[in-house]
Amino acid sequence: MILLTSFNKYYLAQAKQNSLIKLFCLHSVKEEMIKAEIEYSEEIANETCECYYEEFIKTSSHQDAKTKCKLKAKDNFK
Repeated sequence: MILLTSFNKYYLAQAKQNSLIKLFCLHSVKEEMIKAEIEYSEEIANETCECYYEEFIKTSSHQDAKTKCKLKAKDNFK
């Protein structure tokens, strides 16, 4: 029972963290698209933020993940 409770708390914390990271990412992507005078696309924003989260988990580097996913989004946008 204690083990199950620990796992539930862990996964709940991970879900909340993922949600917070995604919310900040989506906001950032939207702001950058507006600044660049590009029509906001929820699909592109979601893909970019999923990429960012996965890369951040792999590299633990905000800047590396941001750079890689920004370039990927730019290529997909064309």
